[in-house]
Amino acid sequence: MDAYLQRIGASRDSTLAELHERHLLTVPFENLDTHMDTRIVLEIPWLHDKIVTRRRGGFCYELNGLFAELLRDLGHHVDLLAARVFNGETFGPPFDHLTLLVDGEWLCDVGFGAFSLHPLSWTSRADQQDPFGTFRLVEHGDDVEVLMNGSPAYRVERRPRSLAEFVPTCWWQQTAPESGFRKAPRATLARLDGRITVTDEKVVETKNGHKTSTPVEDPAAAFLEYFAIKFEQSHFRQSNASGVLRQL
Repeated sequence: MDAYLQRIGASRDSTLAELHERHLLTVPFENLDTHMDTRIVLEIPWLHDKIVTRRRGGFCYELNGLFAELLRDLGHHVDLLAARVFNGETFGPPFDHLTLLVDGEWLCDVGFGAFSLHPLSWTSRADQQDPFGTFRLVEHGDDVEVLMNGSPAYRVERRPRSLAEFVPTCWWQQTAPESGFRKAPRATLARLDGRITVTDEKVVETKNGHKTSTPVEDPAAAFLEYFAIKFEQSHFRQSNASGVLRQL
């Protein structure tokens, strides 16, 4: 785990908030393996090799899965919680998202893309101000719904899960035509003053609330320039996704 700490620019003395912030500012949220037809393996050695050794990013199962292991190594109690993501109209399937409950007090999530910079209080039901927005946790039957700037982000189950329980839905996210992760390659990274996002079509930079968008002619070059990721989209993905990509 020392190599992991070095990867995110933290130390064993870092607070939970510092670890959370450094992770979000260092490790991108990205779905490129899905578009390179690389099977994602939800096992700690595989995740460590990808995120730490090869200095890649990942999506929720990978990023929060490995971050949980780091926090446990540092002495924290961590529960993996399943959540259903709100897509603007309805909530996704069970195990749609993996988030973390740390020490029974903090909702930590380094695998959701644009979300809170710091951990959120699990017990508070008041507005929580964060550099990246205003958050509120509300009761919803047996679950807890997380609001970001007044809109639902996802709905969390309270029951602790194992990483292996997320394998079927992780596989669905990688393979199903209906999965949002199959629609276009994307990588995004938080910055203290905004965010940088690269897709197969554009580079979007947000700085102090001002957003600029630049067309991308060579996606592979853009992912390499901004995230040091070598992206090789397969012919299968090109032929099957090109119509969808043009619509995004």
